[in-house]
This record gives sequence, C-alpha cells and structure tokens, in this order.
Amino acid sequence: MIKGTEGPAGGDTFDAGAGGILRQPRAVWATAGASVVAFMGIGLVDPILPSIARGLDATAGQVSLLFTSYFLITAVAMLVTGFVSSRIGGRRTLLLGLALVVVFAGLAGTSGSVGELVGFRAGWGLGNALFVSTALAVIVGAAAGGSAAAILLYESALGLGMACGPLLGALLGNASWRYPFFGTAFLMAIGFLCITAFLKEQPKPARRTSPLDPLRALGHGGLASVAASAFFYNYTFFTVLAFTPFVLNMTPYKSGAVFFCWGVLLAVFSVIVAPRMQARFGSLKVLGGSLVLLAADVLVLGYGDHTTAVVCTILSGAFIGVNNTVYTELALGVSDAPRPVASAGYNFVRWFAAAAAPYFAPKIEGWSNIRVPFLVAAVTALLGAAVVYVRRDALTKEAEELEPVHATEDSVTVFAN
Repeated sequence: MIKGTEGPAGGDTFDAGAGGILRQPRAVWATAGASVVAFMGIGLVDPILPSIARGLDATAGQVSLLFTSYFLITAVAMLVTGFVSSRIGGRRTLLLGLALVVVFAGLAGTSGSVGELVGFRAGWGLGNALFVSTALAVIVGAAAGGSAAAILLYESALGLGMACGPLLGALLGNASWRYPFFGTAFLMAIGFLCITAFLKEQPKPARRTSPLDPLRALGHGGLASVAASAFFYNYTFFTVLAFTPFVLNMTPYKSGAVFFCWGVLLAVFSVIVAPRMQARFGSLKVLGGSLVLLAADVLVLGYGDHTTAVVCTILSGAFIGVNNTVYTELALGVSDAPRPVASAGYNFVRWFAAAAAPYFAPKIEGWSNIRVPFLVAAVTALLGAAVVYVRRDALTKEAEELEPVHATEDSVTVFAN
C-alpha cells in the first residue's frame, strides 16, 4: 500500500490511477516483468515438493530445506544488498542478481541429490535477494506518473509472481520436477536481456551503505518491535507455504491450483483490500485482527479433514496479503533510519523465521504428529499479535513523530513485502 497523510499507525491512503500504472517506459516493464519471475521463485517448488522427495529419495524434512537454505541466505544478504547497490549502482546489481538466479536455477535442475539441490537453492536465494531488494528503487527511479503508480506496479508484480509461481511449478513439474528450475532459468535469462537492452544506469546514492547500518537501525525500539512481531508471523506464513504441500499430498496440478488460488487472494488483499481496511480501522488494529484470524485459520487447517485443509490453505492467502502490506509500511515508517536501512534490518530478522519454519515443522511432526506443526504455527501468529498489542502505544507515538511514508526512491529492500 502507498501511504498518504498519516504514519503507519494511521490509515489514510492515496491511490495511483490505472493510467499512471500502464503508461510506463520499457525499462520499467522490463524490470517489473523480471520481478514477477523473481517472486515466482518463492513458491515455485510448492506443488513439486512431494515429487522432488520421490525423485531424489529424500524425506519431507530434507526437501523442506529448499526453503531453509533459500531464506537463510536471503536473510544474511539483506545486510549486504545496500552495500553492493550503493557502490556498483542499481542496474549492475539487478544484472548480477539475475545472472546468479539463471546459473543456480539451471544448476538446481541438474541436481543428483537433495544436498546439491539445497546448495543450489541457496545460491539462487542470494541472486534473488540482490535483484528484488533493488528492483523497487529502479522502478521508482525510471517510472512515469509518480511514485504512487510505480509502487503499485511493484506490488502488483509481487502478487502476480506469488500467484503464478505454484502454477508454473505445477505445469512444468507434472512432467518432471526438474523442468520448473530450467523454466525459471530461461525466464530470468530473458529478463536479463531485457534489462540490459532497456534499462539505463540509475544514479548512485549520495551516501554509501555499510553492512552494519541495518543492525544499528534495529536499536530503535519501534523497528525492533515490528521486526520481532514479523519474525513470529513469518514462522506461521512459511509453515503454510513449505509444510502444507506434504499435508495435502496432491498431484502437482491440484497442488498448483490450490496455491495459485492462495496467491490470487494474497495479491488482491495486499494491493486492494488492505489499504481500504487501514483507511477505516488503522494499521495496528488491522494487523492484530488479521494475525488472530490467521492463527485460527492454520489451527483449523491442521486439525480439519482434507477438504477443510484445502479451503484453509487458500483462505490463509487473504490474511497473509493483509499482513504483508501492513508490516512493510510499519517497517518503513516507524523509525528515523533511512528507509532502505530500516527495511534491510527488518527483513534480516524476519527471514530467519522463514528459514526456521521449513526446518522445524517436519521435525515437530516427527516428534508428535502431523497436526502439531500447525498448532505451533497458530501460537506464533498469536505471539506476533501480542507483540503488536503490547507495543501499540510506542508504535503509534513513534510513528506519528515521523514523516509520512511516501513512496520514494529510498524505499528499497522491501523483499516480498
């Protein structure tokens, strides 16, 4: 969502017109198109996780490490993406990230063991972090029609990518689990060529970023609170994303259809519904309520029958879409740190939970049963809501003392919302 006249604790917004979104230079469309593919990589493996396990004779826990390695590297990379882009420029950072994705996604398709696949997925995560953390700044810098249109275009690319990733994984993975990886490498290579052809180098920031700046930013109580709450929330989020495919145990086509519907809800609620809810109720109330509803949803997902699990998986996309939007705005506006630095520190914390959930969920199942991982996920969502509630006064007061969160070229490193 794009902020208007109030800080994160408020709810006023302004909208970008559709014409402003569509009338963009080729450089913007090239970057946005590559962003769609980059975000597709997050959910690409969802519908083929059981197929990968069978093809490589691996356990659910081993295959779930595809997410763990990806997001662990992503979390650490958040400390260096600003360091890199502030020295070599946005265009070169995008191309470096795309090149790494092309190489490691292609290598992933050739893997002969789950260990190789996990390693290549980690390299993929580094490339994706470099690309996605820089894409928003590049789109804003090259866009016509103002920052509002550019940010809405970026968020639309995010939602479309999250929706289409599982669908592409299903369509290609039905023939072989290797094909989605080759397909991603091919699409990202096209993105590389388009950005090379259409995007000119963007101006470098006046001040170079240090890898320690995001950690220093976390010394601010408001930003640390947002990051802590998002950490618990992301554990819930990625329990759904990484562990649910094993619970559903469906063919790639059916699993891809489920997560496509999930992604559509995520996109709609992130870009359209969340701004309207914030305008009416305020960000903190919307976030707390959405986290409680997500906790209820994943609890029913884990303890219901198969049909109920499918419905709750899809429905979780709505709550995740709302949460993603509100958390991003809080992270960008709650502290006085430069927004790229604040966002990098916030993402550094929360992506560790995205790495932890795929690792611990199968282990918790092994220690207990298949339902308990969702009970744990429900508890972590409630913990995220509790942090928001306990820190509500500080978050509100600190947010109101700052400038409104406008969409500017400073708004970088907003990874996957």
